[in-house]
Amino acid sequence: MCGIAGYLNLNQDPVEKKTLQDMTDAISHRGPDGAGIFIDKYLGLGHRRLAILDLSLQAQQPMTCTDQRYSISYNGEIYNFKKLREELKSLGHKFRSSGDTEVVLNSWKEWGIDCLKHFNGMFAFAVWDNLRKELYLARDRYGIKPLYYSVTNQCVSFASEAKAILAGQKKSKGINKQALFEYFTFQNLFTHQTMFNDIEVLPAGSYLKINLDENSFSPTQYWDFSFEEPSHHKKDAEYLEELTFLLEQAVNRQLVSDVPIGSYLSGGVDSGTVTAIAAKSLPYLNTFTIGFDLNSASGVELAYDEREKAEYLSYLFKTEHYEMVLKAGDMERCMKDLVWAVETPRVGQSYPNFYAAKLASKFNKVVLSGSGSDELFGGYPWRYYRAVVNDDFEHYIDKYYLFWQRLINNTDLQNVFKPIWPEVQGTWTRDIMHDVFPKGKQKINSPEDYINHSLYFEAKTFLHGLLTVEDKLSMAHGLETRIPFLDNDLVDFAMKIPVHSKLGNLGKVIKINENEPGPKTQKYFEKTKDGKLILRKAMSNYVKSDISQRVKQGFSAPDASWYKGESIDYVRSTLCDTNAKIYDYMDKTAVTKLINSHLSGKENKRLLIWSLLSIEEWLKLFT
Repeated sequence: MCGIAGYLNLNQDPVEKKTLQDMTDAISHRGPDGAGIFIDKYLGLGHRRLAILDLSLQAQQPMTCTDQRYSISYNGEIYNFKKLREELKSLGHKFRSSGDTEVVLNSWKEWGIDCLKHFNGMFAFAVWDNLRKELYLARDRYGIKPLYYSVTNQCVSFASEAKAILAGQKKSKGINKQALFEYFTFQNLFTHQTMFNDIEVLPAGSYLKINLDENSFSPTQYWDFSFEEPSHHKKDAEYLEELTFLLEQAVNRQLVSDVPIGSYLSGGVDSGTVTAIAAKSLPYLNTFTIGFDLNSASGVELAYDEREKAEYLSYLFKTEHYEMVLKAGDMERCMKDLVWAVETPRVGQSYPNFYAAKLASKFNKVVLSGSGSDELFGGYPWRYYRAVVNDDFEHYIDKYYLFWQRLINNTDLQNVFKPIWPEVQGTWTRDIMHDVFPKGKQKINSPEDYINHSLYFEAKTFLHGLLTVEDKLSMAHGLETRIPFLDNDLVDFAMKIPVHSKLGNLGKVIKINENEPGPKTQKYFEKTKDGKLILRKAMSNYVKSDISQRVKQGFSAPDASWYKGESIDYVRSTLCDTNAKIYDYMDKTAVTKLINSHLSGKENKRLLIWSLLSIEEWLKLFT
């Protein structure tokens, strides 16, 4: 696990070593164990190393193959690298190291761009073809590892984080106002924009080929999610047996490491399943939980602290368990470091994740996460059922779009963005949501099709946002996070499971306010006992049913209470200040009205307040 950076001068000006070094140094936190650069006239590759596999000098990067044609700067883990290594050896390839980087390099040498189809893992890398003078950028299927690029002034810059590109260009790029507008609709970016002008993210499951002779280039998609009903249904017992096998295979595949591995552990199904399987193979597994001080919490938020549940699971799995308790002021304390790490704000209130990574990094370089299961197995049924009964695809989009306006409704957008309205009024966020779906995925014939469309949408958008935040916050602490639920075989299987194996109440719609914190899931589950049905059955192989059937609990702090109580001075001093930077782009009167509706207890605007605080800090740091 590492950080990569580099640039290619399309006008064939020579690369400046100092510029490449500045880019690499800007992401030193991603790789505290080593650094390297490679320069071939007008191409430069930089690398920062977090040593996980093959700790020797032979695994240092950038790495060049034996015939000197290809050079690579690579970030990630290929979990099937040992199998690929043996296959490549049988084809005549030689190896000087024992890790996965050289496997990726020789795979490229053997199969070219088709090597991407052979990899089961998470990755982002740049490969330079010295013979053809071509640069390739590539990213894993799901977007677990980030990769950004910028094309300006006959130069293509790329890096694991945008801040490396900024360091190379030695100037602020300013805020992307269209991206700001999009974010305050969805609390996410569904397009490939970032908050920075002229910096884009390479889409998940895509690669970019850059040739000196071509004037333009665009990403090519080599893989995409495909949720669909199977043509022939198996018996439920057969699905369950296969899922159990694939879960164990996925976790055990991701235990390959030359350094100790830990695991996040809440009291729920996802991290509990991963930890249960890992603990069978690792006798000394560290586990980590974040709890919350509830002295000033009230109402439903009194159920947010999951330490007792996690401690019980730790007892069952015989792990060495560590906890950290967050208080109201901890959000304010970490905000600057968190925003600097995440760069472009994404989904949710992520500061508990920041502290979770900080805790885990004190004991391990690698940690397992339960992320991805909700998006694969239907963990948010109250969302999908909003759009089950429709007239056609356009009607489906209209209904789902209304639900996904997580921060500011269409009716308020013009007033809120009054200072920049002429510049953003052409940004149609409903069309942005529509365009998430390829044209071939717009035919819908049944309620199951609508559910599968919703699963596709959330995997492409919500999951991608979660993965981006997960990577940035863990790597900010020199920590590698692995996602067993995003094993290729497990994902391929999950996408073809019948909807009725995941959800059981297609005809039952229960309205839940998405702004409502964690217990929204409790309300829904208590009424329907729905969501991730087959996964809960699989977990019963490892724990008692009272745990496998436990209500899903979102990883949320009691911020709704804190914003009105202990954190109210921070909220007011930051967002009610006339000189706040956000009011260069947003109308203070309109924003203050929305904030006061929360502080007065009329509405729950916790997600909006978090986003306003994040953007204000972003503007201070990056503009």
